[in-house]
Amino acid sequence: MNRAFVFPGQGAQTIGMGQALAEAYPAARAVFDEVDEALGEKLSALIWEGEQDRLTLTENAQPALMATSLAALRALEAEGVEIAQAAGFVAGHSLGEYSALAAAGALSIADTARLLRIRGRAMQKAVPVGVGAMAAILGLDYDTARALAEEAAQGEVCQAANDNDPGQVVVSGHKAAVERAVELAKAKGAKRALLLPVSAPFHCALMAPAAEEMAAALAEVSFAMPVVPLVANVRASAVQEPDDIRALLVEQVTGAVRWRESVLYMAAEGVTEAWEIGAGKALSGMIRRIDRDMACRAVGTPDDVTAAAEAFAGT
Repeated sequence: MNRAFVFPGQGAQTIGMGQALAEAYPAARAVFDEVDEALGEKLSALIWEGEQDRLTLTENAQPALMATSLAALRALEAEGVEIAQAAGFVAGHSLGEYSALAAAGALSIADTARLLRIRGRAMQKAVPVGVGAMAAILGLDYDTARALAEEAAQGEVCQAANDNDPGQVVVSGHKAAVERAVELAKAKGAKRALLLPVSAPFHCALMAPAAEEMAAALAEVSFAMPVVPLVANVRASAVQEPDDIRALLVEQVTGAVRWRESVLYMAAEGVTEAWEIGAGKALSGMIRRIDRDMACRAVGTPDDVTAAAEAFAGT
């Protein structure tokens, strides 16, 4: 199968996302209802009518983005596009990995929503506000960025956290160390190096308390074999065994998101088309910078769903 379904991570959230899907497709509306019930609150009201600042809180953004992605998937299914026939792989960026697993039937939507609420809160409380930071390094390759992060650590934590595309790496760790990394990056010729407006230093060793909490939460949840393989963030290759997936989700909390390598892996496996399911088009931009030959399609509105279904029917 030459198509992959990919699922966005934090940062794609916007007020109103998924609302048109819910209005157009009862199956999409049912996803938001299921997430509301699982969380015991009207997250859908926050997503569609709330304040952007509240939606952006990690504990809200993570289940909200998953709900929007799964609503788009259910809309596709209503138009006759089944993931098992349509895609050879699923993959997601950070929290998007949970969306990918729910899409592929490895997790229920309710369990996924609860796990992401736990994950968001655990990641937020793992490091006091102001202690950690993240920074985007633009214009340096991953190996260079990883080396300068190690150089900047000086006894503190500073790691390459997201290998997004050939010219964008995110580093994460103690605030002072990340600030040193920014200055080193500029000295080494980075086009830009800037601190990111995030509330915690994700995907680094400082998230160890959150990893412990997620290990406990994941141990209580039932996993099924996904109907298509998952290209896992921390491995950048395909996995399908539930026990492997569970372990990699724990590792993912402190480990790097190897998105560039994941896309290259899928390309090497014959993927020529990526459908970004849910909010925004950030992954499509990254994918185009990683592999110009891979076609990208965003599926986040009813019109997108109709066009995608027509394209699938024509293949």
